[in-house]
Amino acid sequence: MRATVHTVEEYRDREDFEMDKENKKKKRKTDYEALKSSFMHIPHLNIETARDLLNLGFREIYELSGRSPEVLFENLKKNKANTPKDRLYSIRMAVYYAETDDPDPAKLLPHAWKD
Repeated sequence: MRATVHTVEEYRDREDFEMDKENKKKKRKTDYEALKSSFMHIPHLNIETARDLLNLGFREIYELSGRSPEVLFENLKKNKANTPKDRLYSIRMAVYYAETDDPDPAKLLPHAWKD
């Protein structure tokens, strides 16, 4: 039986290939809990906001009713300091959706809730 001889370049290529495979596995990590949450029934709400609401202790949409979006955003910033400002707009939209029986479709877009 003959031993296969590999060059240094072949080893580097193989290492790069293995590293790429590992990176792809990491990128594919999906937040299934947030995806399956009731918050994903809110039109145009992104998965990051759903995750943040879960982290704040909410599990159902109705629990947002009567809450102050600004206070929720401040609590979120205490836990995660680098929270983007646009998350506040999504939280405002989610609270509006929770409090309104027949929401206006124009208000179900996060950018409609900018300051």
